Amino acid sequence: MSRSRKLFITDKVMRLLLVSAASTSVLVVCLIFLFLFKEAGPFALNPGLGKLLDSQWIPVSFQEEHFGVGPLLSGSALVTALAMLVTVPISVLVAIYIAEIARPAEREFLKPFIEILASIPSVVLGFFGLLVVAPLIKTLFGLNTGLTALTGALLLSLMAIPTIISLSEDALVSVPYALKNASLALGASHLQTIFRVTLPAALPGIVAAVMLGIGRVIGETMAVLMVTGNSAILTASPLASVRTMTATIAAEMGEVPFGSVHYQALFWIGIILLVITFALNIVAQRVLKKYGMMK
Repeated sequence: MSRSRKLFITDKVMRLLLVSAASTSVLVVCLIFLFLFKEAGPFALNPGLGKLLDSQWIPVSFQEEHFGVGPLLSGSALVTALAMLVTVPISVLVAIYIAEIARPAEREFLKPFIEILASIPSVVLGFFGLLVVAPLIKTLFGLNTGLTALTGALLLSLMAIPTIISLSEDALVSVPYALKNASLALGASHLQTIFRVTLPAALPGIVAAVMLGIGRVIGETMAVLMVTGNSAILTASPLASVRTMTATIAAEMGEVPFGSVHYQALFWIGIILLVITFALNIVAQRVLKKYGMMK
């Protein structure tokens, strides 16, 4: 067999392996969707999808059961929004400091410390929230309980900050030195170069980091289950107890009768979470494409 023939066969085999690997990920996602709809499907016929639009989540009742995902959706949205309000500014500023301002010794200390923070299990952070953050929130705002949406958001910030810092710092470091040197040569100060040249150039990577952080926050279960109070109510107050969609699935799936209406409703919550995740990815791709073209 000639050398060119061997190279041709090798190329075909590698192409087939790469296509198979990429197709496997698509297949897995499709199978997940099929499984979720298989388990949740009967709910659409009885009692009907209109039940999901109810304003209450009372899946177990001797009078009338309510399967409204509104309180759970609002709880997840509130906790996520609060967490991002805290996380994004801190993460981006810290990433800028590490990448552009910190001395080598400071950088060598901060980066491992941030990576260690990212490795802390969520249940440990949940205990920290119960014993430290919740009492602090209770005392600070004069509440009856410290198990609030704000408490959950602060803990989720601790989880998302290391991820966003690490990815944002990588994006800032990858900006070509030629851009920075050109800015400095034109008379711009170091800070002006950072905020008017380096930061805009690294914006696609920072946006991707933020989107990944949002995904981490939305999908977190244990911490919010422990510190948000688990009250399925419609509220926009950061100081109220709330219940997220992930916490609902974790708290109720283990005890719900298999195949019951309650069981099917929990799978619809999972479908909604998956749809939200896909929507976030689509938004992230559009933002990256937009700023990538501007860049």
